[in-house]
Amino acid sequence: MRAVVARVTEASVTVGDEVTGAIDEPGLLVLLGIHVDDDVSKVPTMARKLHEARILRDEESCATTGAPLLVVSQFTLYGDTRKGRRPSWTAAARPEAAEPLVTAVVDALRERGARVETGRFGAMMAVRSVNDGPFTLLIEV
Repeated sequence: MRAVVARVTEASVTVGDEVTGAIDEPGLLVLLGIHVDDDVSKVPTMARKLHEARILRDEESCATTGAPLLVVSQFTLYGDTRKGRRPSWTAAARPEAAEPLVTAVVDALRERGARVETGRFGAMMAVRSVNDGPFTLLIEV
């Protein structure tokens, strides 16, 4: 699993004309990619790392401040361009394998008490964010 995590002051996901998820206060925008070899055993670790990452202001985390997370599935995080200009997607999990794992990470975050908003799996989403910093990092498990 791979997540690109941005500290934001606000963020939203829109599908068509519908806002499917939004946070209107400081929190984290999480673009979450699932690798073809990932399984449910990685879910608790990813959820813990996202919830407890001390990357908010004053080295706080979502766990300590209650700040929200907006989680958006992002298979393109496993695009491979080493062999030319056209990305290969062979490392990204197929939708039928990836969707349950994205859902499991969101559920695990909520079980930890996190406030989580989401995009819509497989949809063409418009993601808007106002980065705070900017501060963006990669978390892998």
